[in-house]
Amino acid sequence: MNNDSFDRNQVTGGSTGNPYGITGSGFAGTGDGAAQWHPGRGASGETAAPYPQQTGSGQTPPPPGGFPTRGVPPTPPEPQARRHRSDKRQGLGVVPVTALMLTTAILTGTITGVVVSRDGQQAVPSTPQVNALNEPAAHRTSLPAAGSVEDVAASVLPAVVSIEVTGPTKAGEGSGSIISADGMILTNNHVVTGVGEPAEIRVNLNDDRSYLADIVATDAQTDIAVIKLRDAKDLPVMTFGDSDDLTVGEQVVAIGSPLGLSATVTTGIVSALNRPVRAGGDRGESSLIDAIQTDAAINPGNSGGPLVNMEGQLIGMNSVIASTASGEAGSIGLGFAIPVNQARRIAQQLIDTGVVTHPLLGVLLAQKSRYRGGLIESLTPGGPAEKAGLRPGELVLKVDDRVIDSNDALIAAIRSHEFGETVTLKVADPENRTSRDVEVTLTES
Repeated sequence: MNNDSFDRNQVTGGSTGNPYGITGSGFAGTGDGAAQWHPGRGASGETAAPYPQQTGSGQTPPPPGGFPTRGVPPTPPEPQARRHRSDKRQGLGVVPVTALMLTTAILTGTITGVVVSRDGQQAVPSTPQVNALNEPAAHRTSLPAAGSVEDVAASVLPAVVSIEVTGPTKAGEGSGSIISADGMILTNNHVVTGVGEPAEIRVNLNDDRSYLADIVATDAQTDIAVIKLRDAKDLPVMTFGDSDDLTVGEQVVAIGSPLGLSATVTTGIVSALNRPVRAGGDRGESSLIDAIQTDAAINPGNSGGPLVNMEGQLIGMNSVIASTASGEAGSIGLGFAIPVNQARRIAQQLIDTGVVTHPLLGVLLAQKSRYRGGLIESLTPGGPAEKAGLRPGELVLKVDDRVIDSNDALIAAIRSHEFGETVTLKVADPENRTSRDVEVTLTES
């Protein structure tokens, strides 16, 4: 499947008109991690003209030079991914992306980074004894960082686990965070569903205890899963931070089991925020996260493990890395984590109901556009966008203060909000060269 195979994107914070054929701005990991990053292309595969800058509210004129036209040289938007097993092109224009699950083919002994996603079934309903999801998010008490990496590691390691998943023909290994005293574990969907059925899940704690585990529920669209240890009690629990508190440049620590090396601690900084990252699976499914980008060294096997701030608070879940142009899995200083605020909300839904609903904007986005942004093709009848007065043909340039330069950027931005939240969209009419602000209240998909 290539990136020309889809028709349109349904913006529901992740639901799509063609849910699994979309390769917009961001990244994809599939098979051997050889999905490619192609700068200089728009969200739909069309060449993207420069982002038309807009200021003010209401009907305001465009900046000098007006809106871009077909004659304007393109300015590269966010990186775009395409799904290919291999790509022999060299140079800076091609950078593969790999998911962080370490997978071993049992029959051949080969090791590769893969993403395989599917929607899970609620298997183990349970009410946790002590649930970190029920505690308020911990906010930083100081800036700069409060503790050393050594202090952070000592406080966080007891609540970090390695996860071994064994299927009929292959086995995988990832990481996770303990979020309840009776053994609820937050991890990636692709960690626990990527080896075929039937599968055995074994979870190893930092103190050498080992438990069998069962899937509570998973969500392929966001690559989030919750599993539960059998017969566990009185376990150490991760403290949730607030990913909205993050700033670019602040120090963070990643903990997990890269390349099968459990309890590995690496450190780096938050190198970017709000990075739309799309990862694809062997079954044609895809997930889209509004990622935290970090240069902390993370590798296959780190999937599902925590990214924490310098107070030991969980602020992200490591999920995807960019790799070298040859497609080989390994850290090159570009790792991506699911923000904890999104992971926390989805984990709670998975535990409570076994399914996930996403915030809904209610528009279909055009596949082909010469503009950077999200070009509205049509509206969902009775949806939030229609009720707010948005019109087909308008271009979404911002969600609140966040610049939108692709379809995936718009989907990720909407997904990062809560149900019932009101957002302000800056939209432009490319034909009339005007812009306006529109308030939209998001509903459940």
